[in-house]
Amino acid sequence: MSGDKVKTERKTRVAECSCGQVSLICRGEPERTSVCHCFECKKRTGSVFGVQARFAKSQVNYSGEMVEYTRITDSGNQVTYHFCPCCSATMLMRLTAAPDVLVIPAGVFNVQDLPSPAFSVYEERMESWVKFDCQVEHYL
Repeated sequence: MSGDKVKTERKTRVAECSCGQVSLICRGEPERTSVCHCFECKKRTGSVFGVQARFAKSQVNYSGEMVEYTRITDSGNQVTYHFCPCCSATMLMRLTAAPDVLVIPAGVFNVQDLPSPAFSVYEERMESWVKFDCQVEHYL
């Protein structure tokens, strides 16, 4: 096994909410990093898109109390948001369509070193002025 491979497997990332009550430890690389332009991600972030990383549940440990909000997606599946009850930061999302995955917003990581997004979804709702200079697969 090469030194780079060992270093990647041991990568640990820490994520915290604004007040520090909730923290996540993510080990290894995410399955993917993506950008979403859906209306709900815009509402969740207060911005024009959301950026998030998908990790296998087995890669993530967390501490602190979180509250949940569940909604039905456009495809009829459920997404559950887990957020800090003190500062309201969204810390992770669970998808019924991907039960073995935790989706973590990129902005909660203490160090911003996630891989560039590989997917951009709901592009029919993307603001006309948004442009990316990384290679992404585009989905309307």
